[in-house]
Amino acid sequence: MSQTKPVIGISCGDLNGIGIELIIKTFSDNRILEQCSPVIFVSNKAINFYRKSIPETNFNYQNTRDFSRINPKQVTLFNCWEEEVAINPGQLSETGGKYAVLSLQTAVAALKQKQIDGLVTAPIHKKNIQSPEFSFIGHTPYLKSIFGVNDVVMMLCAGSFRVALVTEHIPVSEIAKNITKERIVSKLHIIQQSLQKDFGIDKPRIAVLGLNPHAGDEGLIGNEEETVIKPAIKEAKNNNMMVVGPFSADAFFARRHFERFDAVLAMYHDQGLIPFKTLAVGEGVNFTAGLPVVRTSPDHGVGFDIAGKDQADTSSFIAAVFECIDIINRRKEYGENRKNPLKKMTPAILANAEDEKIDEAGP
Repeated sequence: MSQTKPVIGISCGDLNGIGIELIIKTFSDNRILEQCSPVIFVSNKAINFYRKSIPETNFNYQNTRDFSRINPKQVTLFNCWEEEVAINPGQLSETGGKYAVLSLQTAVAALKQKQIDGLVTAPIHKKNIQSPEFSFIGHTPYLKSIFGVNDVVMMLCAGSFRVALVTEHIPVSEIAKNITKERIVSKLHIIQQSLQKDFGIDKPRIAVLGLNPHAGDEGLIGNEEETVIKPAIKEAKNNNMMVVGPFSADAFFARRHFERFDAVLAMYHDQGLIPFKTLAVGEGVNFTAGLPVVRTSPDHGVGFDIAGKDQADTSSFIAAVFECIDIINRRKEYGENRKNPLKKMTPAILANAEDEKIDEAGP
């Protein structure tokens, strides 16, 4: 995009969830327009329906389906559908899922065509999005398929606290057989590259958790640590990665060892997300690492229990918007530094380097 501010696309999520309320509340604060140009993929009627349930709002927007006419000083609404659609806050319905998918597909098409710079996805429900045309269990596998990448990593971020997953949304009974050396090594490579490119960390430190209680107790409680996880860590180290583990998951978080690392790789969903959501205190962001594009989302679900009641907390959604902006900017800087390595070196670093040369040469 030619604009200096990134253009951030926003998919609306389940029509009956809290997504549209979060969008209205977030972009009612005009200060966010100083950082990005938002494009919301939804319909006028859906926005107006929820605007009525939020009495104190200053949400204004322009309508356009022409990306060349985006006004960087305004919220843009890309009207994805014109028809009347029944909205029933808090209800799981086929309609809610159908239009959530339409919003997502329209936004992803724009992302793929580089009409927007990044994407923030409001929450969808895994059950009502299923159809013959959309057979994915969530955003992550859909984006992986659309952008044709072999693997991605679901990474939860809150400042410098980052938790990534080997397995995501699978039954607990299937976790162990999906923990393989190849899968762990693949995830570690993606995490390493993402920490460098997306978060600006030159030499990332990555912790790996065990699968079993007490990380297997040297094979007494399961042997995956000995046969799968340790060999994966060894291979990562042989590829010049700073990877440590496997750690016993309970003690690792309880003793706050995560503070010594740039990312933590958990073996399964709840192992990583329960401590993350407990410690991140509502400001966590879900980031899909390994994609050629930037996608973030809040770390919570559709919130059917509070939908339409003006009770949704925007903290995580706002954090997702700003994380999307920051990653776009860091990727740009990373690309510029790779083209010109000296650009990365500040005058002070260059001066120190010259001093070292003098010292080495002697008087």
